[in-house]
Amino acid sequence: MAQQQEESVPGGPGEHRTTTVENGRFCAARCGCGWRGPARRARSKARADAEGHLAALG
Repeated sequence: MAQQQEESVPGGPGEHRTTTVENGRFCAARCGCGWRGPARRARSKARADAEGHLAALG
């Protein structure tokens, strides 16, 4: 079974809340709205995906 770890990106009340989830060698960004980023090998790219999602929201 793959190990999962989560890392949060801060968000204020009423905002989307993003996290990164590790699954084996891969890391993916997720949001409370149901959005999921692609699996990445670099955590920094998954965090950038999460920041891009938040930026696209305005």
